[in-house]
Amino acid sequence: MLNKQQIRFCLDEMGKMFPDAHCELVHSNPFELVIAVSLSAQCTDALVNRVTKQLFTKYKKPEDYLAVPLEELQTDIRSIGLFRNKAKNIQKLCQMLLAEFGGEVPRNREELEKLPGVGRKTANVVLSVAFGIPAIAVDTHVERVSKRLAFCRWKDNVLEVERTLMRKIPAEEWSVTHHRMIFFGRYHCKAQKPQCVTCPLNEICREGKKRLKKQTQGVT
Repeated sequence: MLNKQQIRFCLDEMGKMFPDAHCELVHSNPFELVIAVSLSAQCTDALVNRVTKQLFTKYKKPEDYLAVPLEELQTDIRSIGLFRNKAKNIQKLCQMLLAEFGGEVPRNREELEKLPGVGRKTANVVLSVAFGIPAIAVDTHVERVSKRLAFCRWKDNVLEVERTLMRKIPAEEWSVTHHRMIFFGRYHCKAQKPQCVTCPLNEICREGKKRLKKQTQGVT
């Protein structure tokens, strides 16, 4: 695995590439963010934003989601994958917010993870983006980049990846690093066609070296 100096180099280069990396889910408050992140599971942020543009106009607060039949909410988010389960979870989440949290989104991980449809990743996104509390949300991009660059081991599960990143990265950089790693994975170190040829991390990326070697052998 990479040492601290090498990791520092990687983080600095990602910062140069994506200095304005941020949460791309459009929202105006913590409640909208919880809904948007819940909808984003197995779905692109771009599609979620297209759906929530109308959704957030129709539904402003938890009570609004509970004022309509489940079938109506399902229709409103029909273009989102797993829309039936997500609609059910949204209504259950709204019920719990009203019953246990006064209609407000809680500010700690334990309470956030009590909400239906909210797992550790979603909780970390909300803590970081909505409340400015340092957290690293390990999504598919963060996990892929972490393993390709050898920040952690290939066999590590998502929680182990998160804990490794938390150990190796200063807490004050967790949130910004999370966004930069997402941008790096989404727009550069892609799952199917990573841009290894132009990557500034080639010299220390084990996967990049393997891919470039294969490309060279293929040419010759």
